[in-house]
Amino acid sequence: MSIYASFIKLEHSLFSLPLLFAGAYLAAKGWPSLRLTFLILMAGTMARIVALGLNRIIDRHIDRRNPRTKERHLASGIMTLKEAFVLISICLVLYVFSAWIISDFCLKLSWIPILAFTVYPYFKRFTHWSHLGLGLVWSLVPLAGYFAVEPSFENLTPVILLGLFCTFWLAGFDIIYATQDEEFDRDHLIHSLPASMGSKRALKWASFFHFVAFLMLSVLYAGWFSGAITVMLLFLIGLLLLWEQMVSRYVEVAFFKMNVLIGFFVLFFIYSGMKGF
Repeated sequence: MSIYASFIKLEHSLFSLPLLFAGAYLAAKGWPSLRLTFLILMAGTMARIVALGLNRIIDRHIDRRNPRTKERHLASGIMTLKEAFVLISICLVLYVFSAWIISDFCLKLSWIPILAFTVYPYFKRFTHWSHLGLGLVWSLVPLAGYFAVEPSFENLTPVILLGLFCTFWLAGFDIIYATQDEEFDRDHLIHSLPASMGSKRALKWASFFHFVAFLMLSVLYAGWFSGAITVMLLFLIGLLLLWEQMVSRYVEVAFFKMNVLIGFFVLFFIYSGMKGF
């Protein structure tokens, strides 16, 4: 069981769940019911495991050649391809079941994230702007939370702004993450901004993307929110994005710990803004 637990990296759900519930809070203008909270949690967690699993399956041959990733489960042989497919299939069934219980609307849209999870890993095979592709996949997270509460395409502007924040936030820190593999990616024709233009120039793009992400939250505040605490949280998120750039050479800090903090502060920002604090 420990092998499966380490494969799914459940702790990485801390990246997505705050944004998922931020979208739900925008739709409900409050916290969703306990039943819906559980279903959103189930669907979001299962979808993330499917996304990670598909990425590991599709990239297993690349991971096997990369010294940094050669110890991953499929690359090293700790887990077989069949075991990975069985695990993903179980999580996929639970994800679709949760979407069905939430609403027919969510069930009808449930294929879109799965398609995005399947297509995204191939981006780095042909474009060094693959970071933005991953960001677009990430933008589905708050939209999914929103649709779980509000099954319609009306009044989407606030959650679209939140989705755009996610797009550029994720693209920025994915560039930082990719700096670890600059030489490997260049030698093996894997496309990324660090491989194509060098880490120094790529990190400038990461800074620009994070600036745009902050701008999206600022527009969201200006158009829909109010309150001194909300302004303070917006300022704090901006500082964290700036700090992420400053510590970008310490990838483990910049990638995981910093972005988990940012995710939760964005959730608090949405909460306080809706309350007018």
